[in-house]
Amino acid sequence: MGQYESHVFVCTSGDSCPTQGNVEQFVKYLRDEAVKSGLKTDVRINKAGCFSQCGHGPMMVVYPDNVWYGGVQESDLKEIFESHIKGGKPRSLCPRRASMPCLCPPYVLNS
Repeated sequence: MGQYESHVFVCTSGDSCPTQGNVEQFVKYLRDEAVKSGLKTDVRINKAGCFSQCGHGPMMVVYPDNVWYGGVQESDLKEIFESHIKGGKPRSLCPRRASMPCLCPPYVLNS
């Protein structure tokens, strides 16, 4: 394993992610939560380029779990952080928003 327990990438560029949510605020929120939780040296939150998943955004991916979150809303961030990034249990938020398809595991695309 690398230097971090979890490495989180938030798409902050491309044609759609930045227009589908305040992705810069997503990064700030996740970084702040990592610090508040005492995980600053265990969790890395990075801005990322396009994941080539336009239309499924905003997108996040968590490594080393290789879990992709799509259609992320600001209201999802607390649950994703607490359950997955901090707790190690990926969250499938798909059933709550059935209007957008989910990809099969290991992907967890919110809809």
